[in-house]
Amino acid sequence: MSSADPTSQSRHVARLMLMLLLAPALLWLLGLIVLPHVELGILSMRARVAPRVYEPSLAQFRTFFEEPLYWHTFMRTALMSIVATALTLLMAFPIAWTIAKLVRGHAKSMLFVMCLIPFWVSETVRTLGWMILLRESGVLPALLAWMGVTPAPVELLYHDATILVGLVYTSMLFMVIPLISALESLDDSLIEAAYDLGGNGWSILRQIVIPHAAPGIVAGCIVVFMLTLGNYLTPTLLGGKNSQWFTEQIYTQFITRFNWEQGAAFGFLLLALSTAIVWVGLKLSGQKFGEVMQRS
Repeated sequence: MSSADPTSQSRHVARLMLMLLLAPALLWLLGLIVLPHVELGILSMRARVAPRVYEPSLAQFRTFFEEPLYWHTFMRTALMSIVATALTLLMAFPIAWTIAKLVRGHAKSMLFVMCLIPFWVSETVRTLGWMILLRESGVLPALLAWMGVTPAPVELLYHDATILVGLVYTSMLFMVIPLISALESLDDSLIEAAYDLGGNGWSILRQIVIPHAAPGIVAGCIVVFMLTLGNYLTPTLLGGKNSQWFTEQIYTQFITRFNWEQGAAFGFLLLALSTAIVWVGLKLSGQKFGEVMQRS
């Protein structure tokens, strides 16, 4: 018995240390994620019938389905976020391939730092930089007029294409990092063997590179899509009043109209949308959420 006691005590100490190490993370999850969502859930399922008097109700959700503006903005935000995610993937994949496979040493570090540099400043500053470049009196319209592309400087802000440019720019790093992680683990000998067996670049990309990088691709797409769907600042600044982004509707309900019940319902609808689209993406790609998140 005496020989077993030290072993039992060491296990208890190890469990206690593990609990102490996990305590900050668990408190963070409880205080900043679980409890706010519980409170939002309570708010979304009640209605104000008198000052400080509430009753259970689903009227907020019914308002969403009955009001065409809310439904249109909701679907527009989802489609624009999917397009932004796809564009980010198309632009990030060559960058990640170059960093992971084509360059070595100092050049590799420099390219990765160049991807990081824009994120050394806040999203607000980056978005304001795009506004300075694209506004009618900005650098790019003046350059296009000087080159003769346009007869006079044109307003490049407040268009869907402008919103997509800003969303792709602000999300690029979150796609590049999981792609680099996935591509670096790809054995170069597999690609060399495929060329020796008569494969071309497209067939190798389709049959070897993409299947191997699939967890990184899905991880990057999930992170970028979630960030894009919940983005407020970039669509509002670059799209102006015509941005029609659903997070702006949530902000309006909470801050402008002080209708917290309606804002909470909109927030849960956005959460349900993101969860559903991520679930569909995982099913279509055949990936598991746990494995994918290890790449992010």
